[in-house]
Amino acid sequence: MPRTGLLAINQAGSDPSDRNRSVLEGSPCCANQQNPKGTGTFSYVLITPARNEAAFIGKTIESMIRQTVLPLKWVIVDDGSTDDTRGIVNRYLARHPWIEMVQMPQERDRSFAAKVTAFNAGYERVKGIQYEIVGNLDADVSFGSDYLEFLARKFSEDSSLGVAGTVFQEDGGYNSETDSFEGHRHVAGGCQLFRKQCWEEIGGYVPHRAGGIDWMAVTTARMKGWKTESFRERYFFHYRHLGSAERSLFASAFSYGEKDYYLGGHPVWELFRVAYRSTKQPYLIEGLALGLGFCWAFLRQTPRPVSPELMAFHRKEQMLKLKAILKSLVKFKHVSNFDLERA
Repeated sequence: MPRTGLLAINQAGSDPSDRNRSVLEGSPCCANQQNPKGTGTFSYVLITPARNEAAFIGKTIESMIRQTVLPLKWVIVDDGSTDDTRGIVNRYLARHPWIEMVQMPQERDRSFAAKVTAFNAGYERVKGIQYEIVGNLDADVSFGSDYLEFLARKFSEDSSLGVAGTVFQEDGGYNSETDSFEGHRHVAGGCQLFRKQCWEEIGGYVPHRAGGIDWMAVTTARMKGWKTESFRERYFFHYRHLGSAERSLFASAFSYGEKDYYLGGHPVWELFRVAYRSTKQPYLIEGLALGLGFCWAFLRQTPRPVSPELMAFHRKEQMLKLKAILKSLVKFKHVSNFDLERA
């Protein structure tokens, strides 16, 4: 029989291999359900742009087929892969008709603007389906068997919830709950679920070659009055370090600094961010690259894809978080990165 109740995710061990294995383990019962009626959850569709993800996409697919509530449709868009991404996906299609693959030309470059184009190609394949939630799922993540049922249930419980996701972990001990100052209101792009009405109001993802598409979507939703929430009761495991696809750690941090500028980040917040990242391994290098990227984008006056209204909203949120951090430090209180807005 289908498992309709919420399942407790296995806790990660201290060893990364144990943690990854526990995330992928499904329940003994494999009779998953695709129709969520009667479970108290909303129906959903997923889209996964994938380019050269042969090393990890199998883990993502295995996590998906073990879900207690399956999507009405999951469209994987092969964005011109030159490895075995397509072959791996093909091995699952016949056994799981709710999975579909769309192929894009191989000549396309790897950029975040191209990712939006790939996502939109997948989105076209679900437009005729009646669903309440649409989501982006990256091709290099894994999660527990009730992960998506848990998130879908959150939408059914809170009509103001526009965007939902969870915290995530990476090899090396990185945990977005404790190592990022984005806080509980930011939803990481690895798994971003949108209420359909919210998605339509924000106009979907805005293409930009250097990135920030997931951030712009979540922040725009919040600016328009929607609640956005990253839950910590569940997590996904991210196999590739953030922004490191096909580039070095230094180049990745430099790119993030550029992105902080063109997304309208406040210079005072960036100074704080550079100092904080400099205390993390590899010491100084990441913080230095981040600062150089921000300064380089400023000197070049890189065009900003965000509206003046969104930039002002973003800077206001940053200053409120910085105020909460300084207030906690002055009082010698522990600074909770995740709960800054609640301080």
